[in-house]
Amino acid sequence: MTSPQPLSSSFRDPSGFVFEEGGNLYRKVRVSYSENFKQLTQSGLYITLVGKGLLVPHEDSDIEVDRTGSTYKILKPAIIPFISYPYEWSFSQLKSAALATLQIQKLALEHDMSLKDASAYNIQFIGITPLLIDTLSFEIYEEGSPWVAYRQFCQHFLAPLALMAYVDLRLGRLSQSHIDGIPLDLACKLLPRRSMLNGNLLMHLFLHAKMQNQCEGETGGRKMGRLTKQAMFGLIDSLESAISSIQLPKCRSTWSEYYECNSYSAETSEKKLNTVRSMLVKTNPKKVFDFGANSGRYSRVAAEIGAMTISLDMDPLCVQKNYLDAAGNKDNRILPLVIDLTAPTPSIGWSNNERASLIERGPCDTGLALALVHHLSIANNVPFQRIAEFFSLICKNLIIEFVPKSDVQVKRLLASRKDVFAAYNQENFEQEFKTYFEIVEKTPLEEAGRVLYLMKLRHKENR
Repeated sequence: MTSPQPLSSSFRDPSGFVFEEGGNLYRKVRVSYSENFKQLTQSGLYITLVGKGLLVPHEDSDIEVDRTGSTYKILKPAIIPFISYPYEWSFSQLKSAALATLQIQKLALEHDMSLKDASAYNIQFIGITPLLIDTLSFEIYEEGSPWVAYRQFCQHFLAPLALMAYVDLRLGRLSQSHIDGIPLDLACKLLPRRSMLNGNLLMHLFLHAKMQNQCEGETGGRKMGRLTKQAMFGLIDSLESAISSIQLPKCRSTWSEYYECNSYSAETSEKKLNTVRSMLVKTNPKKVFDFGANSGRYSRVAAEIGAMTISLDMDPLCVQKNYLDAAGNKDNRILPLVIDLTAPTPSIGWSNNERASLIERGPCDTGLALALVHHLSIANNVPFQRIAEFFSLICKNLIIEFVPKSDVQVKRLLASRKDVFAAYNQENFEQEFKTYFEIVEKTPLEEAGRVLYLMKLRHKENR
């Protein structure tokens, strides 16, 4: 290899980039970053952060590099099981990522270094655990210098957390349309006046936004004031207090108590749980996508058999509960994410490929689609053929539940609209899915009238 090309998500940093070679990921460190890299490793900061689970570990690579003299080192970082994005995280995930970023900055200062950026995209989750994946985010600290990443931290973490807590949880998705961080002036316009009673928000959001606007109105802007290291620690402490002070009010959503009010008897629920477990074991998956996971009951079944489980739901409150439950159990095999299957995460960013779509981050070994099809087909008018086609793009195996019109949940969906779904029946369901999948097994759930299917993806030449 003579000239590695950066991945679409790793081209902005002049210090280096991530590239792929032979199915492996590597990080190129440019000569221009060599002194900072030496400080990272020789000061003990790298060992400290890796030891605390705050930084992705790496090993040196002997891969052949270009001979232009621009390359200082090639690293081989540990693999992240699944890449997720801040606009897919629950409130507590974003909060955990924010606090981890501040902890990293404190440790960096103790080793005479500082984070030169505080992008939420530099944090990834190994299950419930946030860690920094950008080894080149550090620079040698200069006495008196301000924290250059302060504004970015507030835009990527503080602003969306405040909006989620004081306005609506769903505003976490605003980060998807503002991938460089939510503008502080926009956040201040959306936040209620009572949020200014929080002194930390008043300082780091409202006054920060006002000063930012004033500086932008001046030729060349104002230079940030000099900070002693002690003052820098004080700033980080203040930001920690700001993040910690933001709490979600107690609330409920349409789906947050689904398991307590579904149409199953206790016996049928147990049978469904055991059947799903049996089908999962037969597919022996390493990675599972649980579509419409709610608060993760079946995600935990997949995690129990050893699968890394991406637990997807459109309801941010369900995902919040799922994450807190996983965190309480210290389960790093479950990654809950806020994703709406009727509008799954698209490819966005530069050239529409800087941040990958959900489909591009697949396929999974096994997908779970339990108590979901009727919501897609009846509530959202998606035909069986389209549903089957979507799952064929992202699942090698599929465990899916058919819910008949006689089920109380379907009756609720049809209560306020005309039944124009003549094709919604088990026979048509099987026929459409057989185009893409082989039905390996099906198990009726007795009095509920529901049926569980285990399906295996057909090769394209057999469709």
